Amino acid sequence: MSDRLAVNFAGLTFDNPVTTASGTFGSGLEYSEFVDLHRLGAVTTKGVANVPWAGNPTPRIAETHSGMLNAIGLQNPGIDVLIDRDLPYLRERNARIIVNVCGRSQEDYVEVVERLAEEDIDMLEINISCPNVKAGGIAFGQKPEMAEAITRAVKRVAKQPVIMKLSPNVTDIAEMARAVEAGGADGVSLINTLTGMKIDVSRKTFAIANQTGGMSGPCVKPVAVRMVYQVANAVKIPVLGMGGIENTEDALEFLMAGATMIAVGTANFYNPRTTVEIVDGLEAYAEKEGLDSICDIIGCVK
Repeated sequence: MSDRLAVNFAGLTFDNPVTTASGTFGSGLEYSEFVDLHRLGAVTTKGVANVPWAGNPTPRIAETHSGMLNAIGLQNPGIDVLIDRDLPYLRERNARIIVNVCGRSQEDYVEVVERLAEEDIDMLEINISCPNVKAGGIAFGQKPEMAEAITRAVKRVAKQPVIMKLSPNVTDIAEMARAVEAGGADGVSLINTLTGMKIDVSRKTFAIANQTGGMSGPCVKPVAVRMVYQVANAVKIPVLGMGGIENTEDALEFLMAGATMIAVGTANFYNPRTTVEIVDGLEAYAEKEGLDSICDIIGCVK
């Protein structure tokens, strides 16, 4: 593989711009028989909290046209398991590591980031936008002043670059991006899921026990591309774009809209090799177009 796919994100160089969307790839172990983790730009872990979270009651997944709803509730085994089991596994496979952090309060986030300060990881992604957490997180991602405050709190203790993950369930996503930039964020990622609902007409009740869930998959891609374009043109920090990416053409749309890196989410569930197929596809595209660097197309659509 040539180095023409290399990108610089928040001062770090990654071999290619492809990573995984948090919550769709476990912590890498689950996909390792399908994907050589070293071939990805980075592996982004499932959200990790200071203590184990049980998640929401079931049912908590429902299919929709061209996508899905989930209300998993950020079920995770907690920071101790990540440090003792998952990070060593990823390091053994020479994977670059982005750890996604979730919390119910500012103190929760800070505690996890402090625990990760001395760990050999590349970046932190702070989830302030997940719509299926009933306490805490949703408010951080929906008010600019709270988003800025949580960013400042995390940056005070973080030893790695900090990416703030933005919610699309806001009036003006560019305003949110500017708020976290003002708080010191090194990058932003977007979009997280859109809040949706499905009703099971045969049972005359909600398809998901939580009533609402986060909508993801190809159906959200046009919204995601629009928001990535808006944010990339509103801030000076780099953008990690995601939302409905399932092939190379989708990835190219996000790069041309202004994303420096892209993440594959829902597509991992129905094609676990999507990420590496996109890496190969971007290499073939760069070859065909005679690009010295994939960076030549980042933000080329104005």
